[in-house]
Amino acid sequence: QSASQQVAIVIAAGLGFALNQWLSASAIAAWGWRVPFFVGCMIVPFIFMLRRNLEETEAFKTRRHRPGMKEVFGTLVQNWGVVVAGMMLVAMTTTSFYLITVYAPTFGKTVLHLSTADSLLVTLCVGVSNFVWLPIGGALSDRLGRRPLLVGMTALAIVTAYPALSLLAHAPSFVNMLLVLLWLSFMYGIYNGAMVVALTEVMPVQVRVAGFSLAYSLATAVFGGFTPAVSTALIHMTGDKAAPGYWMSFAAVCALLATFALYRPRTATLTPAH
Repeated sequence: QSASQQVAIVIAAGLGFALNQWLSASAIAAWGWRVPFFVGCMIVPFIFMLRRNLEETEAFKTRRHRPGMKEVFGTLVQNWGVVVAGMMLVAMTTTSFYLITVYAPTFGKTVLHLSTADSLLVTLCVGVSNFVWLPIGGALSDRLGRRPLLVGMTALAIVTAYPALSLLAHAPSFVNMLLVLLWLSFMYGIYNGAMVVALTEVMPVQVRVAGFSLAYSLATAVFGGFTPAVSTALIHMTGDKAAPGYWMSFAAVCALLATFALYRPRTATLTPAH
């Protein structure tokens, strides 16, 4: 799912790049901006088709008791620590994703003063990179365990996020932006490939969907959704164009703490909640 999501990033960035090349600024302002929305609406029938053909896992099929809303809510309250830790685990994923995809075109154009075309082209390449690294991260986590990858990638993000963006801020160019964001994409892809499975494993079976969704949604709302605004505010407050690196490092610290909280010191596998 995470890898397939990158196809949307590639299509969106590619469409933006094409419109920027084919249409004038006045044409985009007059009617061109509607084209992406029209293309997006074309996928709606496929969404309903996919949803209709989805199958439940064996764990859900074998359960005879279907908990009601009150029971689900009660179980979530009992496992609030797991949900909060799960939210912190997702913080690294959602912050880095929004930084290297959603905020990247704005960062390239308004902060680094690169062309719109260059910024969108970098975003397109990042989407391709994400698509490659996400399944690799998942496969590696199956072989090496979740914990080594989660700890390794969060540690790398803490140490390198700001220096990498600082290098880009001091020498802005298409090539440098591409290299720096591809590095951030590598960390995001490997981390998220392991994190998605880890977050699923740690949630109790009876509220797995609700717990996963709540943790992911909270992280997206608190961390990812605010990434463009926080990044812009940090740049204005500090005068440092690399300041978004502080925000990504902070999210990585949260994820690292969550990893230690969810894992036993001497094991490389998550201990699922029951």
